[in-house]
Amino acid sequence: MPQESNAKKRRTLPARAILRYGLAVILACILLTSALYASQRIEQFLIRDPHFSLPGPQDYGLESPNLELSGIQYASRAQIVRVFAPDYGRSLYFFPLAVRRRALLAVAWVHDATITRVWPNRIQVDVTERTPVAFVKLPADGMSRWALIDQEGVILDPPKKHVFRLPVLSGITTGESPDIRARRVRRMRRLIEELGPLADRISEVDASDLENLKIIEQVDGGRTVALLVGDQNFASRVRNFREHYPEIHRKLPQAVTFDLRLDDRITELQGSGDVR
Repeated sequence: MPQESNAKKRRTLPARAILRYGLAVILACILLTSALYASQRIEQFLIRDPHFSLPGPQDYGLESPNLELSGIQYASRAQIVRVFAPDYGRSLYFFPLAVRRRALLAVAWVHDATITRVWPNRIQVDVTERTPVAFVKLPADGMSRWALIDQEGVILDPPKKHVFRLPVLSGITTGESPDIRARRVRRMRRLIEELGPLADRISEVDASDLENLKIIEQVDGGRTVALLVGDQNFASRVRNFREHYPEIHRKLPQAVTFDLRLDDRITELQGSGDVR
């Protein structure tokens, strides 16, 4: 009898385990089905309920009251607003954050942008603009035009009614990649930083040759001279030239271009002679 009772218990235990497992699976299926149903209902609510729609402008030429823009000074506000025109009247649920951000980065002067969805129906846009570091003179249809350039080598059209006090950088062309232009910008900024107060007389930096920068400097009497300063020791070379320029001008009054790359001498290029 005890053996038969034990065998019966062994048969009963697996049956109970299978029943519990089956009930757990059924309960999990019910919960999953309920979650999916609730998710679909919530999604449909977000899509169809007008409270989640981004309202458009109240009249032609106006902006949407629910599109909040900040950080714009030089970039075209109208171009930025147009980026969001396809979203008016649509649910914020469908708003394509990454797509709109890429479109903003293509707008001139926009360096970075942060876009935030504010439920139920507002968009906040914070723009970080590019910072110009120099003027550049670019060829255009047989003539030339003035533009600005930032530290990343991006060329910018000057905004109207804004005045910038920046150095002039030559040697920049639109055919170069931004990376190459950025190298020229960095070399110019390094020169100006090393010169410090000595840069006050410099009107232009030519970075055509990255290994031999040329600066245009104003000297006494309103004249300008061109100085080849190489790629190092900028401050000592310019200081040395200024100390000896009165004597140089007395000896060579017509000389306007000087090579300062040899630290122990100054060479007048037109005559190819050492003046010190």
